[in-house]
Amino acid sequence: MSSSSCSNALGKWLLWGLCALPVPALASWQSDLGTPQLIGQGEFSYLGFHIYNAALYSTEAPFVRPHPFALQLTYFKHISRERITESSLDELRRIYGPSLSAATLGSWRQYMLSAFVDVDKGDQLTGVYLPGQGVRFYHGETETAHIDDASFATAFFSIWLDPATRDPALRARLLGLAP
Repeated sequence: MSSSSCSNALGKWLLWGLCALPVPALASWQSDLGTPQLIGQGEFSYLGFHIYNAALYSTEAPFVRPHPFALQLTYFKHISRERITESSLDELRRIYGPSLSAATLGSWRQYMLSAFVDVDKGDQLTGVYLPGQGVRFYHGETETAHIDDASFATAFFSIWLDPATRDPALRARLLGLAP
């Protein structure tokens, strides 16, 4: 066998070997919901700065909280995962007050730090609420964490969906109650 035939054969074998390797499928937050539909969306701004666009998806319209749903945030700027985590914890403290123990907040901080990534303009973070189970987080279509803590999941989504949310107008738009 000539050296060129040998290199061609080796190249074909390597190519076949690479094609035969299993390719990990991207996880998809949509597969957690079946056939999600957009319930509502709106922009969150703080002190005049556009932070993100939020969209709420569910299989139930009108929106019913005990069913699975997804909240997707599309960011307008770079924000570190640490800042996202601390902002989320600040909101949880504001909504729940002293009923949250330091131990609970510490556990929740670790959950969020493991789930969140630094984001840049155009990046999407999606949280999928799984009733009675917990939450799955995605960066784009890739799952970053699956947290089996139903109380954390309920509290986390309260940041946007609780009547005590910082932005009641955004809550109304997400729930499809306002244009």
